[in-house]
Amino acid sequence: MNASTQLIIPLVVYLAASIGVALWARSRTENATSQGFIEEYFLGSRSMGGFVLAMTIVASYASASSFVGGPGVAYRLGLSWVLLAMIQVPTVFLTLGILGKRFAIVARETQSVTITDYLRARYNSDTVVILCSLALIVFFMAAMLAQFIGGARLFQTVTGYPYVVGLVLFGFSVVLYTAVGGFRAVVMTDAIQGLVMTTAVIVVLLAVIKAGGGVAQCVNTLKGIDPGLISPTGPNNSVAQPFTLSFWILVGIGVLGLPQTAQRCMGYRDSKAMHQAMIIGTLLIGFLILCVHLAGAFGRAVFPDLPAGDLAMPTMIVELLPPVWAGIFIAGPLAAIMSTVDSMLLLISAAIIKDLYIQFRLRGDASAMPVNRLKKASFFITAGMGLLIVLAAIQPPDLLVWINIFAFGGLEAAFLCPIVIGLYWKRGNATGAVASILCGVGTYIALSIIKPDMGGIHAIVPTTLASAGTYVVGSLARVQKVKG
Repeated sequence: MNASTQLIIPLVVYLAASIGVALWARSRTENATSQGFIEEYFLGSRSMGGFVLAMTIVASYASASSFVGGPGVAYRLGLSWVLLAMIQVPTVFLTLGILGKRFAIVARETQSVTITDYLRARYNSDTVVILCSLALIVFFMAAMLAQFIGGARLFQTVTGYPYVVGLVLFGFSVVLYTAVGGFRAVVMTDAIQGLVMTTAVIVVLLAVIKAGGGVAQCVNTLKGIDPGLISPTGPNNSVAQPFTLSFWILVGIGVLGLPQTAQRCMGYRDSKAMHQAMIIGTLLIGFLILCVHLAGAFGRAVFPDLPAGDLAMPTMIVELLPPVWAGIFIAGPLAAIMSTVDSMLLLISAAIIKDLYIQFRLRGDASAMPVNRLKKASFFITAGMGLLIVLAAIQPPDLLVWINIFAFGGLEAAFLCPIVIGLYWKRGNATGAVASILCGVGTYIALSIIKPDMGGIHAIVPTTLASAGTYVVGSLARVQKVKG
C-alpha cells in the first residue's frame, strides 16, 4: 500500500463517521411537528451539555486560519505571533459570560431559534431582519468559499491527489452531514472534531520539538536564523503595537458579533452547562492556540526554507509522522475547517427558510408548512447552497486569506452592536440598529477598498467605533422624535 493510500484511508473513515452521526441526528426528527422540527434542526432542541457546548464553540471558532494560516504566520514571525495569538484565549469565556445567560433567557422567552429571530423580537423591524439576513448570507458565502478552498488545498498538499478530488470529497461530506443532520449533527461532529484537533496539535508539536532537538535548541536555532524570531515584536518590529491592540477587537471583543458563535448561546441545556463550558472551553482553546502556533514557530527551526508559511503545518505532518498517522492527524486541520463550514451553512439555511420564507411568506407560522415539506426544504436548501459554493471553489480566486478576513470583519460590522448593545441597553431601537448595520458595513467595505494609512490599526477598529456611535445616536434620535 503506497503512502498516498495510507494517508487517505483514515480521512475517508473520518468523513464517513461524520455522515453516520448525521443519520443518527436525523432520526431524532422522525415524529416532530413543524415547529418542533425547526427547533431540533436549527437548534438541537436546546439540549447541549457543558462539554459539547464548549467543544462546539471552540470547533466552530477554529478554522483554516487557526490550523494553517496562524501557524504559517508564526513560521514567518516567530514567537511574537504566538504571543499575539494568545489574545484569543478568552474567546469562549467572553462569549458565554457576556451573551450566554441573558441571551439564552431572551431566546427562550421569545422562542427565538436563530440570531435573526432574536433581532426581530428585540427590534420589531422587518428592515433589521432583511439587512441582517442578507449580510449573513453574503459574508458567510464568502467565508465558506475560503474554507472550502483551504480544505481542498490542504488535502492536495498532503495527499498528492488533485485539488478537485479533495474539494469534491471534503465538500460533499460536510454538505451532506450538515444537510441531513442539522444542528445536532453539527454540534456532535464539532465535539468529535474538537477532540481530533486537540490530539493532532499535541502530536505535531511533540514531533516538531523532537525533530528540532528540544525546546531550548529550537529557540537557539530561531535566534541564529533571525533574533527577531524570538522577540515580542517580531523580525523588523513587524508586530506593531497598534496592530496588537486592533487584534483585541478583531479576534477578541468582535467575536461576540459572529452569528455562528452567538448562535451557540441559544442551544445549551441549563446554567450549569454554561458554567462548565466557560471553564472547559477557555482551557481548551488556550491549549490549542498555544500548541498549534508554537508548532508553526518551532517548525522554522526544522524546515527553515519553506517557500510559504502556509506550507508549515502540512509539511510538518507529512514529513515528521508515518503515513497512517499523518492521515489521522491531518484530520485536525480538516476538522477545524469542517466545523466552521457546517455552522455557517446551517445558519445560511436558517436565514433563507426561517428568517425570510416562513416569516414573510407564511407570516411567521411554521405550522402552515407540512413537516415533510419543511424537512425536504431544509435538506435541499442546505445542500444546494453548499454545492453552489463547492462549484464556485473549483476555480479558486486569489487573495484567499483576505477574503476570509474580509468576511469575518463584515459579519462583526453588521452584528456586533445590534446583538451586544441591544441585549444590555433598553433604549436601543430599530433606528439605531439599522444605522449601525449600514454605517458599520459601509465603513468596513470603504476602508478595506481604499486602505488609508491608519498607523497600523486594522479597519475593524474605526468600523466598530462608527457602528457603535451610530447605534447610540440613531437610538437616541428616535427616542427624542417619539417624545417630541
